[in-house]
Formats: sequence, structure tokens, C-alpha cells
Amino acid sequence: MDLGNIEKLVNIIEKSSMLEFSIQEGDTKIKMSRRGTAGEPGAPLTVVKTEAPAEDTVDENYIISPIVGTFYSAPAPDAPAFVKVGDVVKAGQTVCILEAMKLMNEIESDYDCEIEAVLVSNEQKVEYGQPLFKVKKLSD
Repeated sequence: MDLGNIEKLVNIIEKSSMLEFSIQEGDTKIKMSRRGTAGEPGAPLTVVKTEAPAEDTVDENYIISPIVGTFYSAPAPDAPAFVKVGDVVKAGQTVCILEAMKLMNEIESDYDCEIEAVLVSNEQKVEYGQPLFKVKKLSD
């Protein structure tokens, strides 16, 4: 997907009442959200574009960070963690939040799996591509 198409998508989403939008074209996955830290509309539009690694390098034993940011294991300081070791997670289920540029990005599992280890601490800074969770993919 080229930059012109991405710009067109951003303009369409900004003019609509949608709060979230995602699209996948080949190895490119784009997720856009206008949700603020409290889930309220009106926050600036965020675009997170991730390129999937080549098929032979995909290690489905980890959930990795798609962005640079601060890791949060729970939606609020006094709330329980989204997931803990031993939890079974469904595809699309939120596993953590990454804060980047004062925007909260919910990170979801791409497949059904069991959490084997949480590899980062709450409020830890994480890098793009850094493993966040070691998981065991569940067979279909």
C-alpha cells in the first residue's frame, strides 16, 4: 500500500464518525484509532503501520511490540492486568497497552494462544520488534 492510499484512508476516517479502522493488504496491516486515553472520540488520529516479517522469519512464539513506547499491563493503575501467565488468549483480545506520543495503543493478539511469560515490566520502555510476551500458539 503506497503513501497516497494511506493519506486517502486517513482523510476518509477523519471525516467519518468511526473511532477505529483497520485494514490488511498482503503483509501490510494498518490500524487507525481516534480513541483518547479514556476512550473518548476527538483525540488526534493515530496511524500505526506495521510490515509483517518475511514468512520464514516469523516466530509465532512471541507477541512483539509494533511500536516504540511505554508498556502498560493494565488499563488503569488499580485495575488487574489484561493477561497473566497461564491465561488463554483469543485472537483479537487486548494483551497490553503501549503509550506512544501520549496516545494509548491497545495491543491485541493475532492468534489464539496461551501466555507462557510476560517479558517486560509495567511502565517499561519498549522498542519496535521487542518481544512482550512468550506464548504457546493453540492449534485450530
